[in-house]
Amino acid sequence: MTANLKYTSDQGIGRIVLDRPERMNAFTFEMIDAWVEALHECRLDDAIKVVIITGAGSAFCSGGDIVEMGERLDHTPEQRKSELFDRIERIPLALEELDKPVIAAINGVATGAGMDMALMCDLRYASASARFAETYVNVGLVPGAGGAHFLPRLVGVSKALELFFTGDFIDAPEAKRIGIVNEVFPDGRLQAEVDAIAAKIMKAPPLTIRMIKRAVYQGMRNDLRTNLDLISSHYAVITATERHRESVKRFIAQRGKKE
Repeated sequence: MTANLKYTSDQGIGRIVLDRPERMNAFTFEMIDAWVEALHECRLDDAIKVVIITGAGSAFCSGGDIVEMGERLDHTPEQRKSELFDRIERIPLALEELDKPVIAAINGVATGAGMDMALMCDLRYASASARFAETYVNVGLVPGAGGAHFLPRLVGVSKALELFFTGDFIDAPEAKRIGIVNEVFPDGRLQAEVDAIAAKIMKAPPLTIRMIKRAVYQGMRNDLRTNLDLISSHYAVITATERHRESVKRFIAQRGKKE
């Protein structure tokens, strides 16, 4: 890992903390490398059931480091494409491979690629003081970390374009209203609330959770017949598990007691 990105695992939760508070957790290539490594570890570790991503200090992530970008202004188009596709864009691809729930605990400002990194998580919860903006246009950039893919799917094309075209900030309640975040919690309560949500998810059968995630994301690219075929296959596998059988028997027994 790196000094600016912390990864820990405990009691079924993998925690990734962007830890560069003096720069509002703006990420460097070194942090991206560590981020990808942590996500791969979460995917391969069967003990990890849920992944939580958050920032240190008062920010979630302000995107890529502008000073570091300034050092690459003379790079060729081929080099600039590579810095995105071969480095930064490994994050959304690694998340796509990770069929475990990933929660963004957005503890403060999330801008540019930092906002995009939150968008690509499965669930997003924000502190009351969190603020969001797609600030690429302010420095003459296109949304290069995946925002052009994820944001329209959450808020619709027109609203996404408005946020991209203007670079305007929105607060946490507005982010909830338009579908960017699931819920807003008081400052100081965010981590505890997210931990409680993670604990609730972990009570469900892990294979069921993973297959639900696969079915939803794969289903967004398929037609109805393909989706029905896919979910019936998932259903057949799940109904053969001991966890399902035990759950059904327990439910029937409990209902019998009430009758």
